[in-house]
Amino acid sequence: MNGWYAERTAGRAARAVIAVALLALLLVAAVPVALLAAVVMMLLGHVAGGLALFGGSVLAAAVAVLLAGMSGMRHLRKLLSGGSLRVMRLDASQYTGVAEPEGSDYANVVELDRSEYTEVR
Repeated sequence: MNGWYAERTAGRAARAVIAVALLALLLVAAVPVALLAAVVMMLLGHVAGGLALFGGSVLAAAVAVLLAGMSGMRHLRKLLSGGSLRVMRLDASQYTGVAEPEGSDYANVVELDRSEYTEVR
């Protein structure tokens, strides 16, 4: 049981990706609050400060989203190329438990072997 739990916990890289994604979500959620604060500042006469506040919050949110996207894609590529995801291909012998659907409208179905078809793109 202990070995299974160790395999299921997130590694350091996964925790970093989760932390960056949460930071991006928080910064995106803070943009409307920054807009409201900027409007209040502009009404009080600090136009440049209000524009700077709103522009800075949008810029920070955009950078955080970009960073989260890039780090998430890199982490996903590592997982897929490293073999950490144990994905197995099923062969024909592993489909024996699957029953054919009853009452199919297709009476003349021809099953093809792999050598009899090509991939269409």
